[in-house]
Amino acid sequence: MRTSATARGLLSATAILACLTTPAVAAAAAPDETAAPQVNTPGVASVGDIVVTARRRDERAQDVPIALTVVNEELLDRTGAYNVGQVTQLAPSVQLLTSNPRNTAITIRGLGASYGLANDGLEQGVGIYVDQVYYGRPATATLDFVDLDRIEILRGPQGTLFGKNTTAGALNITTQAPSFTPEGRAELSVGDYGFLQAKATFSGPIVNDKVAARFSVVSTRRDGVLDNATNGQKQNGQQSISLRGQLLFQPTDQLRVRLFADYADLTPDCCTQVYVRVGDTQKPLDQRFPALAAGRGYRPASTDPYDRIADVDGAIQADQIHRGVSAVVDYDFGWATLTSVSAWRSWDWGPRNDRDYTALDITRQSANPSWQDQWSQELRLSSNGANRIDWTAGLYAFHQAVETHGVTEYGRDAGYWLIPAYQRVAGAPFERVPDGLLDGYTVFNDSRIETDSYAAFAQLTWNITDRLHLTPGLRYTKEEKSGRYAATTTGGLTTTDSAYISRRNGIARPQAYDASLSDDDLSGQVSLSYDVSDDVLTYASVARGYKSGGINMAGIPNLPNGQPSLTNAVVKPEVVTTYELGLKTQVFDRRLTANLAAYRTDVEDYQANVVDSGPGALRGYLANADKVVIQGVELDAFARPNQHLDLYANVAWTDAKYDAFANGPCPLERIGTTTVACDLSGQDLPGVSPWAASVGGELHGRGGFLGLPGEFYGGADASYRSTYNSDASVSRYTEIEGYTILNLRAGFRAENGWEAFVWVKNALDQDYLQFVSVQSGNSGLVIGNPGDPRTVGITLRAKY
Repeated sequence: MRTSATARGLLSATAILACLTTPAVAAAAAPDETAAPQVNTPGVASVGDIVVTARRRDERAQDVPIALTVVNEELLDRTGAYNVGQVTQLAPSVQLLTSNPRNTAITIRGLGASYGLANDGLEQGVGIYVDQVYYGRPATATLDFVDLDRIEILRGPQGTLFGKNTTAGALNITTQAPSFTPEGRAELSVGDYGFLQAKATFSGPIVNDKVAARFSVVSTRRDGVLDNATNGQKQNGQQSISLRGQLLFQPTDQLRVRLFADYADLTPDCCTQVYVRVGDTQKPLDQRFPALAAGRGYRPASTDPYDRIADVDGAIQADQIHRGVSAVVDYDFGWATLTSVSAWRSWDWGPRNDRDYTALDITRQSANPSWQDQWSQELRLSSNGANRIDWTAGLYAFHQAVETHGVTEYGRDAGYWLIPAYQRVAGAPFERVPDGLLDGYTVFNDSRIETDSYAAFAQLTWNITDRLHLTPGLRYTKEEKSGRYAATTTGGLTTTDSAYISRRNGIARPQAYDASLSDDDLSGQVSLSYDVSDDVLTYASVARGYKSGGINMAGIPNLPNGQPSLTNAVVKPEVVTTYELGLKTQVFDRRLTANLAAYRTDVEDYQANVVDSGPGALRGYLANADKVVIQGVELDAFARPNQHLDLYANVAWTDAKYDAFANGPCPLERIGTTTVACDLSGQDLPGVSPWAASVGGELHGRGGFLGLPGEFYGGADASYRSTYNSDASVSRYTEIEGYTILNLRAGFRAENGWEAFVWVKNALDQDYLQFVSVQSGNSGLVIGNPGDPRTVGITLRAKY
């Protein structure tokens, strides 16, 4: 691991804060009851009284024997975080890698998604829930937040109470509820690179004490931070609008009905990548990037990714439409509450990509437009009050259909770049295929997969004594999937030359198959917790998570007879077992909260990007690695030593490895003229920083501005990630070097509800990469997406 002086300083500061401060389990949460009240936060509870619904009931975060981090509205407002990618800077156990919204991977403790290959036939390991509704596509993580109350980040398998069984954890997002007191909020942020974001929220009664409504909107735009040297355009910008409406009906004291509707439209000029580096392969020199580029007279527009200069010669876009409706009905019987959660959602994905990411005419377009529909229904019955045995039981049903109609078109340079020179017969001169062989050669891939999932679950907490609590839970899941895939080809050179046809088929050939699966699983968890005192909780838990099997919906290897190898169509379920010890503490009148968790996770049949070494043509696809082992320690801390200072520190150490992966994809440096599988056993799991940390705080004091009483404040937030790998093959050329990001802010909050502050993001102008990958063809070119440079701006906010 390479650690810069800045990183070492940050880790030292983290260690000091960890000793003196407390967790972001309530990261920058509401003020302490014993502290002086904060401006614009009237009536909020103390840090120790943050209420969460991690176990589908309202509980203090400190009473829940689960490793979780809570990022609440106050911290989101203070830091200006408005999407999941920015929240990962506050929660180091969460990692997000994305080359575009469809190819988005969210991980918690290193688990959650396969790197390097998007596939509609696989589930995600990190569940995203918004107002109790499971969002089936990881692209949800790219949406801007709308009127949030809090984000609960649950670490470890969630195989009991949450709707869709997930192996890595969950983001449990709760939005603000309608109020019976009229209220409103408006916010405008302006920054460089043309950044402009506007937010507005209105809420109030329609029928006094019976019906209330809430409506929120956020619109964001920003110019691209990459300059395209080929067409002169700015690229990788932001352009979106999101709306959310909510109605609350309370006709009686027993019945509460909430209706939700949301819509988001994203149309950014995104997502391209830039030259990062060239790695050495074991191919002959004439098949490596320098020789291939010279043969076409091509030079990258820049060989420094932090120049932020791209040169793609095709159109790019990453259009999305998200929409959905849901209803949450609660009926209080007195002894128990019945909850019904009904939802329908859809996601439309309209991309355009120049997939070779150069000015060469290799892959003119590679786009996989998708349409996803889902519906879900959950029924839960939960005991009320404090009992010797508290319990929750329920049923869950989920249906999803994903349909994709993709196209890949090759260009004039494709044959030269992707097909090496060959001999027709031994001893004959080497020759290259004609440029026209792949010029216009087009592959249309059509797929549809349907998933039906049904579950019954129950969990109870036996309060053995006032201090000793045993919590077992079980969930039975039945899953059925059926998929259809077909690829057809057209265009390119018309030829009867068998050698040409064979080499073109090596790039892409027609293929069609149907596949289905049906499996079931019994998952769950058991935890034993003990209240050492009113403010100290210890716990031990064992949790078993289950990620259902999948179907390869992006093509599979062929047998020697040219038929698809159907045994490779289905991916086995992934089973995760996590053992965890935890300590939750609060001291000094709850001004300091420090939570510690240590865990080990064993993953059987890890769903990964692999290479088939059986008969027939070799190709990358998704299958199972035998075993992955992850272990780590996490510290969350938050402190309010006095009424003028808030501090937080989060630290995560993670050791994640392929324990047994004999059939893995080969790293770039081991690829030769014949592609073979490589044994990656013992290698680090991609996408996992061994060390990650976030520290920050805010200093505030009473004062006046323009005759208005209020408080001045200044804050800083720093995040650090050590070196990690961005590719499933864990090549040394796809490492992302560790980096530190520092964000600053300063402003004034008036007692009458308005606020103004200036902010600087990436204040040190740190050069870092968000994502890297290997260009198709394995010439050695590594491409990627640099992180945002330093940006500055101002935010104006008003409440009533």
